[in-house]
Amino acid sequence: MSKVGSAVKEIYHMDEIAARDTWLNRLHPLAKLLVTIFYIAVTVSFSRYQMAEILLMAVYPAVLFIVGEVSFSDGIRRMKAVLPFVCFVGIFNPFFDRQPVVAIKGFVITTGMISMITLIVKGILCVFASYLLIASTDIESICYALRMLHIPAVIVTQILLTYRYISLLLAEAGRSMDAYSLRAPGEKGVHFKAWGSLVGGLLLRCMDRATTLYESMTLRGYDGEFYYGRKRTLRGKDVSYLLVWIGIFAMIKLSAHVL
Repeated sequence: MSKVGSAVKEIYHMDEIAARDTWLNRLHPLAKLLVTIFYIAVTVSFSRYQMAEILLMAVYPAVLFIVGEVSFSDGIRRMKAVLPFVCFVGIFNPFFDRQPVVAIKGFVITTGMISMITLIVKGILCVFASYLLIASTDIESICYALRMLHIPAVIVTQILLTYRYISLLLAEAGRSMDAYSLRAPGEKGVHFKAWGSLVGGLLLRCMDRATTLYESMTLRGYDGEFYYGRKRTLRGKDVSYLLVWIGIFAMIKLSAHVL
């Protein structure tokens, strides 16, 4: 299977995971979205030397991986394109921040090493928190929660359409690549002389598809506002989920100031 085909398959597979009937998936999307936002805000608020507190924040993704029945190995595999960039953050800190902290059998640990590890762990935890939200909540529910927070409809609609129709764009790109490979057998990749015509043709087909899509939406009564699934009300367990996690994050944050 080509890389484009694998990407399309991954999108469909994420939709299947988000549509499962688990305890975490049944929670109100607004509660899960607010917890994720609060978690990321608290995580990035720690200083680059507060490694112990950052490690305590790992309890949230650890619990959700278990309760939500989400495979940790699958999460690592799907995040492998993002994690190298996350790990690159702060990689030069040990070279610029060389103040020694402790020496273990001749090996000196500097503040730069601590800040590098802290920044990397921060990024990984934030990526996992976002992944767990997507893995437990379908895109329509996330958009519904965003509208409940009064995010402008044009922004939410853009997010929804981008997510939903990126698979069509990838499928169209896959067909273009297949057509090119049939016309140029044995050639690895696309020759640079064909880049312009290939991308130009893809752009024209996408514009035609977008025009057809908009006309179909207009004929069905689209007036600038999507209705993102059925309306749901916050129940007791949703509020409890929200308050418990916010309380845990607040305790970890306050303990950092006390210590």
